[in-house]
This record gives sequence, structure tokens and C-alpha cells, in this order.
Amino acid sequence: MTGFGRGELSDRSEATGGAITVVAEARSINSRFIEISVRLPRTMSERELEVRELVRKYLERGKVNVSVNIMRQGSDTIPLMVNEPAAKAYFGLLDKLRTVTGMTAEIQVRDLTAFGEIFTTDEATGGMAKQEWGITQEAIKLALTALNVMRKQEGGELEKDLRMRVQTMEQALTAVEENAKSTSKDEFNRLKERIVELTQDVNVVNNERLEFEIAMLAERLDVTEEIVRFRSHLKFFIEAVEAHESAGRKLNFILQEMNREANTIGSKTNLANVAQHVVSIKQELEKIREQVQNIE
Repeated sequence: MTGFGRGELSDRSEATGGAITVVAEARSINSRFIEISVRLPRTMSERELEVRELVRKYLERGKVNVSVNIMRQGSDTIPLMVNEPAAKAYFGLLDKLRTVTGMTAEIQVRDLTAFGEIFTTDEATGGMAKQEWGITQEAIKLALTALNVMRKQEGGELEKDLRMRVQTMEQALTAVEENAKSTSKDEFNRLKERIVELTQDVNVVNNERLEFEIAMLAERLDVTEEIVRFRSHLKFFIEAVEAHESAGRKLNFILQEMNREANTIGSKTNLANVAQHVVSIKQELEKIREQVQNIE
């Protein structure tokens, strides 16, 4: 489901006395699986895995983008320092690469900042980094909570649509059931007329033999079991929608079973009006399937 959430928190820096404001934003769009994209300030680049795990506690499906911005006021200090040995080592490697390749361009600072290892924390800045991470976690939680509120609102509208489509399938299924009741009688009369037409003699028709063949055919055409199972799946579908636990994958499985029953009913019937209702059911199933991909 789609949604957006924003979380903002401010605190006083214990290390510098300046103000720290963290703004976290979370966006999600529809996806069958959970796909997480994280954009963090350089001072928290090593926290990406922890942010991903935090998102998974709130969401199970969706393409999610989380971004964090930190603003520091009244302080010219950030919780990082230059790792001089690493910076010199990377500079040496870049200089060697330039010599080997014959490049004439000068090495720029931005070339070195591409390597995260040139920045590190020490005891003086470690406390500041820990405090900022604590604020950031809470801001992300606020953003994800707001995101879920919006997703639940969308889910409420989606539930109404699903219930309407289930009701439409129930009506079509009832029509199939009613039309299928006359299949045996209609088939008997149709075959009898055909035999008389071919032989031009009504006396040649053996009603007992014809009734036996029709009984065998009616058994093959009977869709009662499929209709009963389909109605059972409809019941389970609504129960899953109403359940509090995550139901996305369960709904998808039930839809597969309903589609299987619809295919069987369609393959057994030879009545045009029944086939029409089966097509209507399959159309509703396809529309529901598209919607279910968005449900957790």
C-alpha cells in the first residue's frame, strides 16, 4: 500500500550544548515483497542495517524509502573525525592509480570522501554519535507509525472494494448453480432430438439407454462440489480480511484455489449462460488478485 509518514524530534546535545533536530521521512508504494531503500547522513552510514531491521518491525510488504536529515544548531562539531592513516592510504592508492593509467587530473577531496573509512569516531565524539542515533531511531519510529496510519486508511477503502467483489462472485455463483440444475434435462432433450434428426425414426430411440448415457454425462458435468468448495473459499477469504494478523499471502493462496475451482466449472459446463457467469467470476478474481498484492 502507498503512504507517507514524517517524524521530527529535537534535543540538546550533551557534548556541545547545541540543538539537534532529526527529521525522518518514510514513503511506501505497492510491492508484493518488502524492498527497503535507506538514505542516511554520512555520520550514520554504518547504521543502515539497523534502520532496515527497524522498518521490518513495522512493515511486511511494500517498496519503502526512508530518509533521515540531521540539523545541528549552535555547534560546529559533528560526531566524526578524520581517520588520518586511512585517508593517506586511500590517497596513495588513488595516486598510484593515476600513474598507472596515465591520468593527469588532480586528486580531489571528493574522491577521498567516497571512501567511508576515512571518517571515524573517537571517545570525544562517540557520545554525540550515540545520542544522535537514539534521537534518529525515535524519529524513524514516528515516521513509520504515521506511514502505517495512512496505509490503514487505504486498507479500509480496499476492504470495502474486496467485499463488494466477493458479493458479486457470490451472486454469479448462485446463477451458475441455478442454471446448472437444468443441464441434465436439457442435455437429454438435445440428444434425443439429435438422434431423431439423424435416424428420422422416433422408434429407434432407446429411452433407457439414452437416460443411462445422460446420467453418466450429467455426473461428468455436475459442478456441485466445485460450487461448494468455491463458497467455502469465499468464507475463508472474508475471515482472512477481517483477521488482525497479516493476511496478504493467505489471501493470495485462497485466490489461487478459487481460480482453480472456477477453471474446473468452466471446463465442465457447455451452457453459454453458465460460461458467461464463469467469465465474470474470473474477471473479479483477477481484479482482486491485483489488489491483494498490496495487502500485508
